[in-house]
Amino acid sequence: MAVADGLVTWVHLLAASIWVGGSIFLGIVLVPVLKSHTKTLEEMVALMVKIGRRFNKITIPAFAALIASGIYNSRAFFGEPGAVLDTTYGIILLIKVILVIGTIVAYIVHIRLLDADMERKILSGQGGNIYVQSVRIKIIILGEVIVVLSVAILLLAALLDSGI
Repeated sequence: MAVADGLVTWVHLLAASIWVGGSIFLGIVLVPVLKSHTKTLEEMVALMVKIGRRFNKITIPAFAALIASGIYNSRAFFGEPGAVLDTTYGIILLIKVILVIGTIVAYIVHIRLLDADMERKILSGQGGNIYVQSVRIKIIILGEVIVVLSVAILLLAALLDSGI
């Protein structure tokens, strides 16, 4: 069982690295580079859409693995759900689950903002500056929310790992 638990923890850490590390990379490294290497806002947003679609091919499976391994790691509370509120560990775990749900909701809204019609308009250059700007602002805000929630979840995971 120890080997299986170790492998599940490894998958959990790997998936978290992909999800959080990739999100931070996009916001802190990629966006500033795109701003300095694109001529127009529309061009930058079009590139971000393409990169985001590619990024989703990696992060959605990673996020699914993260959730599955997280459920496996918290299996001790399935037999005694009341223990969640009776222990510090359980309360931190509950807060972590709430933040994960918030992250999922923010991510779904983030993806839905760029539906096929909107993506087609942006990529074809027919989005119009005001249209592109409004989408861009919403995407940035949601992206920031996702990163902040993800980093907070990592903090809670570290607290859980410390044996609190």
